[in-house]
Amino acid sequence: MALIEIDGSVGEGGGQVIRTSVALATLLGKKIRIFNVRAKRSPKGLQPQHITGVEAVATLTRAEAQGLSLGSTELVFEPRTRLSGDFSFEVGTAGSISLVLQALMPAAAFTPGAVKFDITGGTDVRWSPTIDYMKYVALPILEKMGYEATIVFTRRGHYPKGGGKASMAVQPLRRLRHINLTEFGEVERIRGVSHCVKLPRHIAERQAKAATVVLEKEGYRDIDVFAEWYPPDKDPHLGAGSGILLYAETTSGAVLGADALGERGKPAEKVGEEAADKLLTELRSGMPVDRHMGDMLIPYMAVADGSSTINVSEVTMHLLTNVQITDLVAGTKFKVEGALRSPGKVFVNGLGIMNVIE
Repeated sequence: MALIEIDGSVGEGGGQVIRTSVALATLLGKKIRIFNVRAKRSPKGLQPQHITGVEAVATLTRAEAQGLSLGSTELVFEPRTRLSGDFSFEVGTAGSISLVLQALMPAAAFTPGAVKFDITGGTDVRWSPTIDYMKYVALPILEKMGYEATIVFTRRGHYPKGGGKASMAVQPLRRLRHINLTEFGEVERIRGVSHCVKLPRHIAERQAKAATVVLEKEGYRDIDVFAEWYPPDKDPHLGAGSGILLYAETTSGAVLGADALGERGKPAEKVGEEAADKLLTELRSGMPVDRHMGDMLIPYMAVADGSSTINVSEVTMHLLTNVQITDLVAGTKFKVEGALRSPGKVFVNGLGIMNVIE
């Protein structure tokens, strides 16, 4: 098996290089070596969520993985097969569950049977998608490509204690359909989840109300933000925390999301307003794919059947990095139109890989 060399310092130089490289190596049966791992991050090298993500994919594929230690700046990964069944993984403290899922999800769709992951870690942590974003934004968009999965969680995990528990079940498919999300349409409704754990109920309610007020001032009317709260005697969480996800659904089938997390000394109103402002920025772009989903879709578009085109609210460095890594590992030729930090268009002819299902 030929070895593909990947410089982990390219583009944004963070964990996305690892997740995308490992996911694509698994799908395409390629051996990879990543050096300069997370060279542009502090601390450099592999951190717990990256190690767990690679270990999880290695378990799913019976891969040989070298360099899986805290702070390691070099990783070699060689997949051997793809398995079905139930798996459990522990990220540790508040390491992001969603980032582990990003590495696992592409491979999970191309297993010979159904797969279920039980993961313990952080569900709502900074610098990563929240579990609500994955459930209410990412999965509905991937469903358009034929990706069939569900996410449930029994306990949220916030920094620093973590301890969140989430499960994802994925059904196998033969091919991923191409996706064309180029039209914005009109906003039909805005939904959301505002939560707080080991905190008074009014925190979640104030976050939701503040977000709703901001959105209503912009003329949006069909807004429903659910306030999630747990009474003290039924609160299973390990540490206090709060956050809010907002997502807009449009007449073209687009789903755009934005979130914000609470922190000590940050008023609940500010958390809600921050999420609403972020969502308005996405909506004002007039593009049907938000900046976070833009880079997450790249690996799926690469292996899908036929040509895919998406119009994104912002061409981010994450997106450009994912394109660069995907072209290197998969041999695709993505085309990106639009300047960095501006709206843009992404196009690719997918590889149309097939899955052998039992």
